[in-house]
Amino acid sequence: MEDKLYSSPVFTLTEHSSIHDALILMQTNFVKRTVVVRDKKPVGIVTERDINRFLENDNTKRSLDEVTLKEIMKKNLITVIANQQDHLEQCATRMETFKIGSIIVTDDDGNLTGITTQTDITRFYAKMYPGKYKVKDYMTDKVFTCRHSDSLKFALETINKNNTSRLVSTDNMGNVKGVITTNTFLKHSSYFKKPTKTREYLLPSESASNLAVSDLVKNEVLMIEPDDDLATAAHLMVRNNVSGVPVIVMQKNKLVGIVTKFDIVRAFAEVLPHRKLLDKYRMFH
Repeated sequence: MEDKLYSSPVFTLTEHSSIHDALILMQTNFVKRTVVVRDKKPVGIVTERDINRFLENDNTKRSLDEVTLKEIMKKNLITVIANQQDHLEQCATRMETFKIGSIIVTDDDGNLTGITTQTDITRFYAKMYPGKYKVKDYMTDKVFTCRHSDSLKFALETINKNNTSRLVSTDNMGNVKGVITTNTFLKHSSYFKKPTKTREYLLPSESASNLAVSDLVKNEVLMIEPDDDLATAAHLMVRNNVSGVPVIVMQKNKLVGIVTKFDIVRAFAEVLPHRKLLDKYRMFH
């Protein structure tokens, strides 16, 4: 079976749909974004992160079914036309340039055809470029962390304050115990089990302030070393359906960074330019 370059059909809503509609759609279908359409044409995109950011700054205290996607969607869409030979390279370059997680795919008439995500790029990188780069070439040194004993409320506030999607959880000695993400909160949220429209949709329940990170994150963490193949990291993320893996110097049990799907996208975008530069260098030497 041949790998598809983009997902189709795409999960869509209209401008008049609400945040509540978007959350239910994303949670039900295990996706992180929905495309907003008008007459089959994409006019916006909304991610769970967009919703979280909006609610942080919105002071009206409306319930989630009272806020339309028109208010929060990103309107400056980055698109590519389907079935181009260099589809993956175009998508990776656009993702890196605009710091986004997906590219909308259209037909020649501008109608929505599909969507290519960081996960797609990561999956293809793992297959196409083993041995090309090491984890240390693209990992991010700055890692946002929390303690395993910290409250969920504190962890969520830290995620929002640092505009990140994940925290590496450690014990009091600094040993890595796990990773907590916005998706972790979503999976355990009671929002989807009760007929409620509360804005605190990421916290498991009203008693969430009494729960610690360790209540959601068990001591089962994926880790990788700086000198490991970047393609191995990409494969690890796709196989385990995670967006980032802590980078550890195992001998010292020391956290030195994190490698994410966006780092894989950066590498994918640079493979061909690096190859062309190398070929040009060899021509003159």
